Amino acid sequence: MDEKKICVREARVSDAEALCEIYAYYVKNTAITFETEVPSVAEFTDRICSIQAWYPYLVAECNGQILGYAYAHRYHERAAFAWDVEVSIYIHQEKRRGGLGCILYEALEAALKKQGVVNCYALVAEPETEDDYLTFDSLKFHQKMGYHIAGTQHYSGYKFDRWYHMTTLEKFLGEHKKGMTEIKPYRTVE
Repeated sequence: MDEKKICVREARVSDAEALCEIYAYYVKNTAITFETEVPSVAEFTDRICSIQAWYPYLVAECNGQILGYAYAHRYHERAAFAWDVEVSIYIHQEKRRGGLGCILYEALEAALKKQGVVNCYALVAEPETEDDYLTFDSLKFHQKMGYHIAGTQHYSGYKFDRWYHMTTLEKFLGEHKKGMTEIKPYRTVE
């Protein structure tokens, strides 16, 4: 993949169908997501708009084709969690292992830092042992990107007639200090 031709940009409502198609593969064929039904394009559009009210939702494209996307959303609703986000990434199944995930996460983390986000959390499905639906690839990717295991919920997701773990990984983007300033909406810090 020619990294020079990759454009990372903010998702548009018009991208919803392409993003939903990428996600559908993971819903139908993997335990990477614990969602079991593919959302409609309308529901996916609503998700994009809801996230973009405060956080970045980025796509990577090359020659007009969307190859993957990454986004962040609030980790928990209570006020003391305001500096925390959960991050997610999905790459077109035929474009994995080409460096696209790193490019998207680096852009996502840079945007989150500008907002004042301090803590990133990734919730990663993890198998007891690798199987046809889930490997350790996502866990390894996040660790490569500087995330560290914060804890595991054992046997917390049931999909494809199997139980899977959910491991939380964390990465600190900023300093934990007194006198924190409120985070800013993504669209105000571009």
